[in-house]
Amino acid sequence: MPVHSESSFDAASLAAYLSSHLPEAQGTPRLARIGGGQSNPSYFVTYPEARLVLRKKPAGVLLPSAHAIDREYRVQSALARTAVPVPRMRLYCNDAQVIGTEFYVMDYVPGRVFGQCWLPEVAKATRRAMYLGMAATLASLHNVDYRAVGLADFGKTGDYYGRQIGRWSKQWELSKAAPNADIDRVVAWLSANAPKDVRTTINHGDFRIGNLMFDEASGKVVAVLDWELATLGDPLADVAYSALGWRLASDEYMGMRDRDLAALGIPSEAEYVAHYERLAPESGKVQRFHFVFALFRIAAIFEGIAGRARGGTQASENAAEVGKLSGRLARRAVEAIER
Repeated sequence: MPVHSESSFDAASLAAYLSSHLPEAQGTPRLARIGGGQSNPSYFVTYPEARLVLRKKPAGVLLPSAHAIDREYRVQSALARTAVPVPRMRLYCNDAQVIGTEFYVMDYVPGRVFGQCWLPEVAKATRRAMYLGMAATLASLHNVDYRAVGLADFGKTGDYYGRQIGRWSKQWELSKAAPNADIDRVVAWLSANAPKDVRTTINHGDFRIGNLMFDEASGKVVAVLDWELATLGDPLADVAYSALGWRLASDEYMGMRDRDLAALGIPSEAEYVAHYERLAPESGKVQRFHFVFALFRIAAIFEGIAGRARGGTQASENAAEVGKLSGRLARRAVEAIER
């Protein structure tokens, strides 16, 4: 997880606010920007008696409903007493006068986040356990009774895919630099093939190896990170998205299909999905539609990244480069339709 020492806000204002709300947050904290993310800027906030992490909205004009850190804070707070590993939430601040945007603070969790999904730094036997643990963690999330943990109003129910297709189509239109025939075809195909009767669970929305923190010794998942896109919806959308690594190349952000997965000890896509389905049988079976939808969503997300880069509000230094992937991902969605 890359770390940079600078911050883009008034550190003294933050220190004063935290000292008045958290007993252990006294003195001048050390701030370090956590690199690698494309959405909400995050920082280590370190005191002599406390290690915290801050996440904030990016500065500038943002797309509607994007960067909803209040929702991130709420869903993780709700999951604190479940089997889903999440950091302990400490406070949420909606006063933009403090550091320029809304933000929240959570406890630091020791562990490691991996940027490459084929896990080159990890032993072969551990890779397999990590991927099966990833599937088990996703199943544990989808097995949570969202009503029982106070999230009955966390998202709309009914016509999940109709609403999602509409949302991401709109995001694409607001961000796009040029027309794209592949996206037009994918949107039409999804609209014609969307299942109507789906299970409703908590959806993470960006569940992938790079948003999980692992214990360095055991390879166990110790925290699920980056809940910006969390909502209520079909769990199979989460499963298909989490499995895109098997369908994308290693230069397509979260892919590994051009790697020798058997030699690496990484289970196949079928084994990964089957492990999830055994642990969350009520979710049903992943179908072609779910993969096409997942590819469409990520294409729209990357077009948004490219749009923010053009507007100067990107959260990552390589946002412009990463944003160029949107067209390739749209092509992958068409390929999934044609398989």
